[in-house]
Amino acid sequence: MSEDYYEILGVERDATPEQIKRAYRKLSRKYHPDIAGVEHEEQFKKISVAYETLSNPKKRQSYDMGGSMGGPGMGGMGGFGGFGDLFETFFSAAGATGGPMPRGRRGQDILTALEVDLNTIAFGSREEVTINTAVKCPTCDGTATKPGTSPRTCTVCNGSGTVRHVQRSILGDIMTQAPCSTCGGYGTIITDPCEECGGEGRVHAKRTIAVDVPAGIEHGTRIRLSGQGEAGPGGGGNGDLYVEVHEKRHPVFKRQGDDLLANLFVPMTSAALGTTITLDTLDGPQEITVEPGTQPGEEVRLEGLGVGRLHRKGRGNLRARINVQVPKDLDPEQRELIEKLAKLRGEETVEAKTEPESQGFFSNLKEKFTR
Repeated sequence: MSEDYYEILGVERDATPEQIKRAYRKLSRKYHPDIAGVEHEEQFKKISVAYETLSNPKKRQSYDMGGSMGGPGMGGMGGFGGFGDLFETFFSAAGATGGPMPRGRRGQDILTALEVDLNTIAFGSREEVTINTAVKCPTCDGTATKPGTSPRTCTVCNGSGTVRHVQRSILGDIMTQAPCSTCGGYGTIITDPCEECGGEGRVHAKRTIAVDVPAGIEHGTRIRLSGQGEAGPGGGGNGDLYVEVHEKRHPVFKRQGDDLLANLFVPMTSAALGTTITLDTLDGPQEITVEPGTQPGEEVRLEGLGVGRLHRKGRGNLRARINVQVPKDLDPEQRELIEKLAKLRGEETVEAKTEPESQGFFSNLKEKFTR
């Protein structure tokens, strides 16, 4: 290995691809013939070869294992390591576009979570999310260049973004085409990068974005905001923002589709005699009538007080389930009264009763679960 590419670029052997790219950009601005003069042309060529090798994972691995990137290969193949390299050369030549690559690339999509309460789910609302992401550089407006300057045409590829090489093979001379290592395939070189963004065309900043949460949206649903994601480098377009809605647990109500469920606990005496209960709903206080003789598990339905239907008119219902509380730890006077009631009702002794064919407990339970 005649040249130490890591030493040429001034990086460690375990340097990351981003560190290698930064080192190359720094050296290319310093030794490019258009800037430093033709006397630095040989040094610039060495820098370009070093970068072309170390920026390619396969070439870098071969180089680290002692292989040569510029000398003759195995079996007198004239620079090819075997038939695999030969076919790769054919395909790379066939697939090359021959035109410069655009600097602007689309930014990444972003996923963020938004916690909302049951009121928002029921009625819909406009909420806000704050994200920390890349935005277009306000100084250069995404061009990546210093204000008042513009990229210069690459003198190595003459603005085409690609360079051609002739390589010898067992089949004869092959013309290959590859992205220009000097300009990175862009066809131009930024000699005066924007100082605020460092030539990226974007900077990191916090953004607060309004999100319309529709009534009836389900927990875990993602709302897509087109073009509100990360800004792309070099003035590229924005990605999309996906807002995943998370519903907070409510202390009283549980959602079931478009309906709201609530458990009401009433004393045994109130269930037997009937009563009126005031329940705080999402629409304010509502009176619920418990009819005399109400049985445990029966439901009282309040029409239209549930959750708004997603992209449809109307709302679901509020269903209050009655839970009858049987008293414990009776004092002597209370026990005497209940014994007197049992005697009056002929319930001093109780015989086991089988379930009626259609109106028994298990039939009612089955009906509740299947409707």
